[in-house]
Amino acid sequence: MLEYARWKYILVVVVLLVAALFALPNVFGEDPAVQVARKDRALVDAAGQKAVQNFLGTQSVKYQASYVDNGRLMLRFSDVPDQLKARDAINEKLGTDYITALSFAPRAPSWLRAVGLRPMPLGLDLRGGLYLLYQVDVNGAVGQLLDVYEQDFRKQLATDKVVFNDVVTYKAQDSDPFATGLRITLPGGANADAVRDSLRKVVADIDYSVSQEVSGPVVKAELSKAQIRTRQDFAIQQNLTTLRNRVNELGVAEPIVQRQGLDRISVQLPGVQNSAEVKDILGKVATVEFRLVDVQNSIAEAVQRGRAPLGSKLYYTKDNRPTLLKREIIATGNQLTDATTAATQEGPGVSVKLDSVAGEAMLRTTRANLKKPMAVVFLEQHKETVEVNGQKIERVVKDEKVINQATIQGVFGNNFQITGLQQSEAAELALLLRAGSLAAPIFIIEERAVGPSLGADNIKKGVYALMIGMAVLFVFMIVYYKQFGVVADLVLLANVVLLAALLTMFRAALSLPGIAGMVLTVGMAVDANVLIYERIREEIRNGVTPQMAIVKGFEKAFSAIADSNITTLIAGIVLWIFGTGAIRGFAVVLSLGIVTSMFTSLVGSRALITLLYGGSRRPARLSI
Repeated sequence: MLEYARWKYILVVVVLLVAALFALPNVFGEDPAVQVARKDRALVDAAGQKAVQNFLGTQSVKYQASYVDNGRLMLRFSDVPDQLKARDAINEKLGTDYITALSFAPRAPSWLRAVGLRPMPLGLDLRGGLYLLYQVDVNGAVGQLLDVYEQDFRKQLATDKVVFNDVVTYKAQDSDPFATGLRITLPGGANADAVRDSLRKVVADIDYSVSQEVSGPVVKAELSKAQIRTRQDFAIQQNLTTLRNRVNELGVAEPIVQRQGLDRISVQLPGVQNSAEVKDILGKVATVEFRLVDVQNSIAEAVQRGRAPLGSKLYYTKDNRPTLLKREIIATGNQLTDATTAATQEGPGVSVKLDSVAGEAMLRTTRANLKKPMAVVFLEQHKETVEVNGQKIERVVKDEKVINQATIQGVFGNNFQITGLQQSEAAELALLLRAGSLAAPIFIIEERAVGPSLGADNIKKGVYALMIGMAVLFVFMIVYYKQFGVVADLVLLANVVLLAALLTMFRAALSLPGIAGMVLTVGMAVDANVLIYERIREEIRNGVTPQMAIVKGFEKAFSAIADSNITTLIAGIVLWIFGTGAIRGFAVVLSLGIVTSMFTSLVGSRALITLLYGGSRRPARLSI
């Protein structure tokens, strides 16, 4: 007798209802939108929403809908010209308080948003936007670590009142591509062991060695290969975090920032159209340093000799005027906890807040150096191409400019302001400082911009491919398997709904390869039904009753279906682990599709067929 447990019917109904609910937002489509966020990172409230709405009304900009989503205001428009007009108007008039980003907003009813349901995110090839692949200069990360150690060594030796000449970086071998250690040169007769003991207070797990040169003893501190690898891995992870912070500061909706390979980071920014500004902000290796001005030595002599006296360093201002600054750094941009643009008596500026350690150092410095000048140095790295011996090579250039120099008028610690900036410079500097500095320089090695029209065309073609493929399968199954073919078609529809629901639940970005995965999943789901139906046909040919043939068909087909799907699932998981970009998108859809097809083919088909032929019915033949 053909029976099916009632709880299994309930399970199928509940799963399909929940899946239909999650998949529903994808039916309504999307419109061009502008995302508006506050520059001070506060949430946009009802008053802020009303203010922006009233402003757009005064500018005669029409919008379809307006709502607050996760503290950011979403404005939905009927077409792209209105979207761009609104963006430009807000940036021009409200740019001091708000930042904007071009995006897309679903046309789904508000009650779906209220319960947290949104359409699945779309990849760049479907939505349009900007794709950037960065190469991380992991060797530069080691150099930055040595720069930090250099400053720490200077401070510790000064604290312990140990006399030394200089601290410089060096290469362990001439063939090494970058510096791996520091040389601390000492005057003749100096106690090298005392220097080494002092340095161990700063960094204990580093290899220290002492050698004797003509000028005097030299202490070398060299990084091990394991420490270099650790620093390089740290640089990748730190850059990932910094890039994510910078993208969030720019207000880009649904960005994807992930590691790719050993030393690369891919950034996908759906909906981004102002690519020049985004690239400039994301790739900047910039930070600031606070140093005291050297008022004891002559700037003219330092310029004439081409080098600064011991304990000082020669810098240039933005207008190319030379100045001498102390080598000891009071605080750096890495020690900032917040930075916002501010209007000061000297023009646009940046209000900064330091952490407790840097705040204490700033407090000590300002207390001991009242009425003395202090400078803010802006450091930036970029790559340039130069010609050496007839060959073009790329090198990393480090620019250091004094952006502000002012007399310390009072004692301060954690909070103060940087002035002497233009409005755009202040806004950019505040953003970079808030997001954090990169642990190593990054350089664009690949860039792709996908227009919204191309993305819409990809969606249209992908959906057409899925619909045509399903239509052909539907016709074939009905012609070949009759009533059982209708059941298979219903199961296929349920499978697509389930797959769309899972992609929406997991917020997995759907790309063009993902649509290909959906088409493949439909074909694989048909395979399971074909195996079951052929087994049922075989049992009928062997003289088994129709109901028993259905039972035997499902039982005997199960092992073959499970084996084929599990092996394909293994392949999908391997693709997801080792693949990147589009390959991962395909692997995610393929793996989820295997799970949904197993459920619909084995559980859903059994439930429908049992409803048609099970229970007290005694069918003489099956429509198969």
